[in-house]
Amino acid sequence: MPSSPPSGTPFGASGLPHSIDSPEMRRAGRELLSLALIDARNHTLHLLSLYEQALGSGTLAVPRQEDIDPPLWLAGHIGWFAEWWIARNTQRAFGAECPVRPTRLAAIEPEADGWWNPAQVEAKQRWSLELPDLEQTKAYLLDTLESTLELLEHAVETDAGLYFYRLALFHEDLRGEQLVVMAQTLGLPLGIEARPAPVEHEPLVLPATAWTLGFDEAGFAFAQERGRRTLEVPEFEIDAQPVTWSQYVEFVDDGGYDREEFWLPGGLAWLAAQTEGRRGPRHVEQIGAARRGSGGSVLQQRFGRPMRAAGNQSVVHVSWWEADAWARWAGRRLATEVEWEIAAHQAARRGFRWADVHEWTAGTLQPWPDFRADPWSAGTEFDPQPAFGTARVLRGASAATRARLRSPKRRGFAWPERDDGFFGFRTCAF
Repeated sequence: MPSSPPSGTPFGASGLPHSIDSPEMRRAGRELLSLALIDARNHTLHLLSLYEQALGSGTLAVPRQEDIDPPLWLAGHIGWFAEWWIARNTQRAFGAECPVRPTRLAAIEPEADGWWNPAQVEAKQRWSLELPDLEQTKAYLLDTLESTLELLEHAVETDAGLYFYRLALFHEDLRGEQLVVMAQTLGLPLGIEARPAPVEHEPLVLPATAWTLGFDEAGFAFAQERGRRTLEVPEFEIDAQPVTWSQYVEFVDDGGYDREEFWLPGGLAWLAAQTEGRRGPRHVEQIGAARRGSGGSVLQQRFGRPMRAAGNQSVVHVSWWEADAWARWAGRRLATEVEWEIAAHQAARRGFRWADVHEWTAGTLQPWPDFRADPWSAGTEFDPQPAFGTARVLRGASAATRARLRSPKRRGFAWPERDDGFFGFRTCAF
């Protein structure tokens, strides 16, 4: 039975054995996976407790908003997902070769599919469902975890045999960050403090090199990470840290949001669609009058509380359109994902800092050679196939990302208008 993490622990991520909270979990065997799955469920339960405290009710009722799911629905979906692909999946041993529609057993909860299967319940319908209350949902989360752990004890220790257990772990980690992002969107006081502002470094110059992107080694990878692509990359200069608030305020003070020459057509259309005009990143209440080093020029809502952002903290909650416009205004360009990955591997000791924010990169999401769809993501927000050629690649991680997912090779993606996540960016010289 999971035990609760310490109260007030930011994101429930401290005090863990390094081995179960590191990117090496992509290749973890049964014993470490068992511990990590318990930790992930503890983290989910901890976040639900924070929600309950913030809302003052076990119903977790929140105002309906686009682009988010009801917290209670998302909580039940986490347990449902693991049961759907593990306990109910009679062909789970095939791993990534499992059919998209394997034969399945009945659920622990007879109404589970009608409540939590996204293929049966569209996003807009989730707000009107009569879902189990929080205590019943927690009980379901514990029951599904117990069945997962029992089956894991007998799983074959191969990549195929452990595929869905690793998937369940990382899916829960992704949903945990989604719960944190939702709390920020809703303005819920989760008691999560900002990370200390970093020491700023000058841009870094990286030499020309050949670099291979992607995964083809043993272990778990998301579909958009699979395959290999080797590129010849010329010498480049890249920011040592993401663009900071003090840098971004200069763009705002210079009329950056009103100067069409810095915005692509899609960005101008996005700006025009913003209510009451857009003159700063999401959740910003005041921005302007930049004073270098003062850190007093940005007031941003953070989990329901207005807070002054330090000038040397990474700008956050920007869309790709805003990131691209800032780069054009500065006479620079967004870093490509290969440049970002090279720097993350080769320049860490020279001051390359990441994991403050997920970072937008140049170009669009594209499949790498030998791409293969996975059996589970079709029709979900994690399916890369509808996003190819349109969505933008995100590299890095945020303070809400579990360390298991903080890999320099991690490849996320989002539509360019999204600004609800902890999104920032860095640039390169032309």
